[in-house]
Amino acid sequence: MVETADELPLLRRRRVAAYGMCVRDGQVLLARVTSPDGGERLWTMPGGGLEHGEDPLDAMAREVEEETGYQVEAERLLGIDSRRRSLREPGARIDFHALRVVYAVRIVGGDLRHEVGGTTDQAAWFDLDEVTSLNRVDLVDAALELHRTTPPTGRIARD
Repeated sequence: MVETADELPLLRRRRVAAYGMCVRDGQVLLARVTSPDGGERLWTMPGGGLEHGEDPLDAMAREVEEETGYQVEAERLLGIDSRRRSLREPGARIDFHALRVVYAVRIVGGDLRHEVGGTTDQAAWFDLDEVTSLNRVDLVDAALELHRTTPPTGRIARD
Protein backbone atom coordinates (compact mmCIF):
# COMPACT_ATOMS: atom_id res chain seq x y z
CA MET A 1 0.00 0.00 0.00
CA VAL A 2 1.31 3.43 -0.98
CA GLU A 3 1.01 6.17 1.61
CA THR A 4 -0.54 9.47 0.54
CA ALA A 5 1.20 12.71 1.45
CA ASP A 6 -1.24 13.31 4.31
CA GLU A 7 -0.43 9.90 5.79
CA LEU A 8 3.31 10.51 5.93
CA PRO A 9 4.75 11.56 9.29
CA LEU A 10 5.31 15.29 9.72
CA LEU A 11 8.78 16.21 10.96
CA ARG A 12 9.72 19.67 12.16
CA ARG A 13 13.18 20.99 11.34
CA ARG A 14 14.76 24.35 12.11
CA ARG A 15 18.00 25.81 10.83
CA VAL A 16 19.52 28.91 12.40
CA ALA A 17 22.16 30.57 10.26
CA ALA A 18 24.03 33.88 10.07
CA TYR A 19 25.12 35.74 6.94
CA GLY A 20 27.31 38.70 6.04
CA MET A 21 26.15 41.24 3.48
CA CYS A 22 29.11 43.12 2.09
CA VAL A 23 28.33 46.00 -0.28
CA ARG A 24 31.29 47.91 -1.64
CA ASP A 25 31.52 50.36 -4.55
CA GLY A 26 28.07 49.40 -5.86
CA GLN A 27 28.79 45.67 -5.71
CA VAL A 28 27.72 42.87 -3.40
CA LEU A 29 29.74 39.82 -2.42
CA LEU A 30 28.00 36.49 -3.06
CA ALA A 31 28.90 32.81 -2.79
CA ARG A 32 27.57 30.06 -5.04
CA VAL A 33 26.00 27.15 -3.21
CA THR A 34 26.01 23.72 -4.80
CA SER A 35 23.45 20.99 -4.29
CA PRO A 36 24.80 17.75 -2.77
CA ASP A 37 24.12 15.90 -6.04
CA GLY A 38 26.16 18.43 -8.02
CA GLY A 39 23.06 19.73 -9.80
CA GLU A 40 21.68 23.22 -9.40
CA ARG A 41 24.01 26.04 -8.36
CA LEU A 42 22.54 29.17 -6.84
CA TRP A 43 24.08 32.40 -5.56
CA THR A 44 23.59 33.19 -1.89
CA MET A 45 24.88 35.48 0.81
CA PRO A 46 28.11 34.18 2.36
CA GLY A 47 27.38 32.59 5.70
CA GLY A 48 25.85 29.49 7.14
CA GLY A 49 24.58 27.45 10.03
CA LEU A 50 25.48 27.97 13.65
CA GLU A 51 27.27 25.24 15.55
CA HIS A 52 25.66 24.32 18.86
CA GLY A 53 26.42 27.09 21.37
CA GLU A 54 28.01 29.37 18.75
CA ASP A 55 27.17 33.07 18.75
CA PRO A 56 25.56 34.23 15.45
CA LEU A 57 28.15 36.99 14.99
CA ASP A 58 31.02 34.51 15.37
CA ALA A 59 29.32 32.02 13.04
CA MET A 60 28.84 34.67 10.38
CA ALA A 61 32.50 35.76 10.48
CA ARG A 62 33.71 32.12 10.38
CA GLU A 63 31.43 31.18 7.50
CA VAL A 64 32.21 34.29 5.43
CA GLU A 65 35.93 33.58 5.72
CA GLU A 66 35.44 29.90 4.84
CA GLU A 67 33.39 30.74 1.76
CA THR A 68 35.15 33.86 0.44
CA GLY A 69 38.60 34.15 2.02
CA TYR A 70 37.75 37.53 3.55
CA GLN A 71 37.89 38.38 7.24
CA VAL A 72 34.95 40.65 8.00
CA GLU A 73 33.71 42.84 10.80
CA ALA A 74 30.03 43.45 11.43
CA GLU A 75 28.96 47.07 11.12
CA ARG A 76 25.40 46.44 12.27
CA LEU A 77 22.62 43.91 12.38
CA LEU A 78 20.48 44.31 9.27
CA GLY A 79 17.71 42.03 10.46
CA ILE A 80 16.36 38.53 10.77
CA ASP A 81 14.62 36.71 7.94
CA SER A 82 12.27 33.93 9.04
CA ARG A 83 10.84 31.53 6.44
CA ARG A 84 8.84 28.33 6.62
CA ARG A 85 8.60 25.80 3.84
CA SER A 86 6.88 22.48 3.35
CA LEU A 87 9.39 19.96 2.07
CA ARG A 88 9.37 16.26 1.35
CA GLU A 89 11.90 13.55 1.81
CA PRO A 90 11.43 9.81 1.36
CA GLY A 91 8.89 8.66 3.92
CA ALA A 92 8.18 12.03 5.54
CA ARG A 93 6.83 15.53 5.18
CA ILE A 94 9.03 18.30 6.56
CA ASP A 95 7.83 21.54 8.17
CA PHE A 96 11.10 23.45 7.69
CA HIS A 97 11.81 26.75 9.46
CA ALA A 98 14.83 28.81 8.35
CA LEU A 99 15.87 31.56 10.74
CA ARG A 100 18.51 33.72 9.05
CA VAL A 101 20.41 36.48 10.87
CA VAL A 102 21.84 39.04 8.43
CA TYR A 103 24.66 41.46 9.27
CA ALA A 104 26.07 44.36 7.25
CA VAL A 105 29.82 43.74 7.15
CA ARG A 106 33.03 45.30 5.92
CA ILE A 107 36.20 43.55 4.87
CA VAL A 108 39.11 43.90 7.29
CA GLY A 109 41.52 41.34 5.79
CA GLY A 110 42.10 38.40 3.50
CA ASP A 111 41.84 37.92 -0.23
CA LEU A 112 38.99 36.66 -2.40
CA ARG A 113 39.18 32.93 -2.96
CA HIS A 114 36.80 30.04 -3.51
CA GLU A 115 35.90 27.51 -0.81
CA VAL A 116 37.31 24.03 -1.27
CA GLY A 117 35.44 21.01 0.04
CA GLY A 118 32.50 22.97 1.41
CA THR A 119 28.96 23.80 0.42
CA THR A 120 29.98 26.61 -1.93
CA ASP A 121 32.26 26.45 -4.95
CA GLN A 122 32.73 30.06 -5.94
CA ALA A 123 32.73 33.58 -4.48
CA ALA A 124 32.39 36.73 -6.57
CA TRP A 125 31.42 40.39 -6.60
CA PHE A 126 28.35 41.46 -8.60
CA ASP A 127 27.00 44.88 -9.50
CA LEU A 128 23.87 45.49 -7.44
CA ASP A 129 21.76 46.02 -10.57
CA GLU A 130 22.98 42.67 -11.97
CA VAL A 131 21.79 40.56 -9.03
CA THR A 132 18.20 40.17 -10.24
CA SER A 133 19.47 38.36 -13.35
CA LEU A 134 21.35 35.73 -11.29
CA ASN A 135 20.07 32.29 -10.29
CA ARG A 136 19.86 32.94 -6.57
CA VAL A 137 18.26 31.83 -3.32
CA ASP A 138 15.53 34.01 -1.80
CA LEU A 139 17.89 35.06 0.98
CA VAL A 140 19.75 37.33 -1.46
CA ASP A 141 16.57 39.31 -2.14
CA ALA A 142 15.69 39.42 1.56
CA ALA A 143 19.19 40.69 2.49
CA LEU A 144 19.10 43.33 -0.26
CA GLU A 145 15.67 44.48 0.98
CA LEU A 146 16.97 44.72 4.56
CA HIS A 147 19.98 46.69 3.28
CA ARG A 148 17.80 49.04 1.19
CA THR A 149 15.02 49.72 3.67
CA THR A 150 16.65 49.24 7.11
CA PRO A 151 13.32 48.45 8.78
CA PRO A 152 13.30 49.52 12.44
CA THR A 153 12.04 46.07 13.50
CA GLY A 154 14.77 44.31 11.48
CA ARG A 155 12.02 42.46 9.66
CA ILE A 156 10.79 42.67 6.09
CA ALA A 157 7.04 43.25 5.74
CA ARG A 158 5.44 40.36 3.87
CA ASP A 159 1.88 39.69 2.74
